[in-house]
Amino acid sequence: MPVADARALGDPLEPGDEAEGKVAVAGRLVARRGQGRTVFADIADRTGQVQAWATLDRLGPEGLAVLAEAHLGDIVGVRGSVVRTRRGEVSVAADSVEMLAKSLRPPPDRHAGLKDPETRYRQRYLDLMASEDVREQFAVRARAIAGVRRFLDDRGFIEVETPALQPIYGGAAARPFVTHHNALGRDLYLRIATELYLKRCIVGGLERVYEIGKDFRNEGVSFKHNPEFTMLETYEAYADYEDVARMLEEMVAAAAVQATGGTVIPWKDGQIDLTPPWRRVRLVDALRDASGIDVMDHPDAADLRARMREAGLDAPDAAPWPKLVDGILSQALEPTLVQPTILLDYPLELSPFAKRREDDPRLVERFEAFCGGMEIANAFSELNDPDDQRERFAMLQADRAAGDDEAQPADEDFLTALEHGMPPTGGLGLGIDRLVMLLTNRHSIREVILFPAMRS
Repeated sequence: MPVADARALGDPLEPGDEAEGKVAVAGRLVARRGQGRTVFADIADRTGQVQAWATLDRLGPEGLAVLAEAHLGDIVGVRGSVVRTRRGEVSVAADSVEMLAKSLRPPPDRHAGLKDPETRYRQRYLDLMASEDVREQFAVRARAIAGVRRFLDDRGFIEVETPALQPIYGGAAARPFVTHHNALGRDLYLRIATELYLKRCIVGGLERVYEIGKDFRNEGVSFKHNPEFTMLETYEAYADYEDVARMLEEMVAAAAVQATGGTVIPWKDGQIDLTPPWRRVRLVDALRDASGIDVMDHPDAADLRARMREAGLDAPDAAPWPKLVDGILSQALEPTLVQPTILLDYPLELSPFAKRREDDPRLVERFEAFCGGMEIANAFSELNDPDDQRERFAMLQADRAAGDDEAQPADEDFLTALEHGMPPTGGLGLGIDRLVMLLTNRHSIREVILFPAMRS
C-alpha cells in the first residue's frame, strides 16, 4: 500500500500500540540507523516516508541483513504490522524484508538536493528523487490538466485526437519540424497547432471539441518557449470570442482550484488573483499607452519601424508590419501584464483565421490573455468565410515570398472543408505549460516540463 496509507493506520495509536492486520510498503531507502540486533530504516514513496523497524527477533539474521547491508537509494519492500514506537514514531514492524532493486549509483543528497540546473533538467529522475517540491509541482500539473478536462467535459465538449504528422502545417506563425515517411514516399510536418483539424470536426457536426496535445515548433528556447509543448485548443459552434473569454476565465479559475485549492496564487514577490472577471482592454489602446505608438496611424512597415526606433524599441529591418506590432507588444506591454488581462481586437494582419469586426474591418474579433508577464491564451471568433480565408492565405503567401519563413502555407483541403459550411465558432488555445508555471510559481518553462529540450 502507499506509505501515506500505512502512516494513516498509525496516526490514532498511542506509543507502544499496534494496529490490527498486516501491511506491505515499498520504496526507496533514504536513511538508516542502528546496528546489531535492531535497524531503523526510512522508506519513501511518492506519498511520503515511513520508518521500518527491523529486529533480529522478528526477521532472523538473514532478514535483518537485507536492511543492515542495504545502501541508500536501494528500493526495498517491507511487510509487517503498523506500530507506534515508545518514542512516538509511526513505524512498520518488519516481519519480512525484500530487496527489490539495487541502486548502483549514489542518490542525490536529500538535504542539499540538486542545485545545478543542467543536471536537474537532463536527469530529471534525480531531481524528482531529491525534491518533494519538484514531485509536487508535477502533481499540480496533473491536477490542473484534470481540472481543465473536467470543466470542458461537464460543458458538453468532446475530446478528440488529430494528426501530429501533417501533410501541410498550419494554425500558427512558426517554422515546422520536417520528417519523411518512407512508405508514403513523402515529407510530413510535425504539427505546429491542432487548429485546422479541429475546425474540420466543427464542419462535420461535432460542434464542441477540444484537444490537449503536443505541438512542435522549430524555434529557439527561452524562459517561456520549448520546441515541444502542450496546448489545449477548444472550438465551440455558435459562440464568439466574448463567449470564449468568459469560458477561459472560468476554466482557469476552476483549474487553479483543482490544482492548488484556490484562485489567488503566489507569483514572485506578490500574488496573482485569477478570480473572474479579468481586466479587458483593446490591444491598440494598450500598445499606445505602453509605448506611445498608435500602430493604426502607421500602416506602413517602414513608417512603423522608424517610429519604434524613435521610441527605443528593437525593430529589425526585415520584419514585416505584423511582426513589428508583435514586437511592440512583447517589448513594451507584455512584461507589465502581471494580473490576468485580456487584450481585444487585433489588426487583421496579425490574425489570419479570425473574423473581421463589422464596425471596423481593419480589426478582427481576437483576444490574447496575459498573466505573469506572458501570454497564456489566444482566441478568435473563427473566420468561416472560405473566400475571405483564401484571401488571407494569399496574404500569407506574399509574406513567405518576401522572406517570412514563419508564414504558413495555404491549405486547400481546409478551404474545401470551409466551403461545406462551418457554423459561427469561437476558438481558444491555452498554453498548458505556461498555466502550470503560474500555478506553481515557476519562472522558466523548463521547470514544468519533465524532460525539456536541451543542447547536446
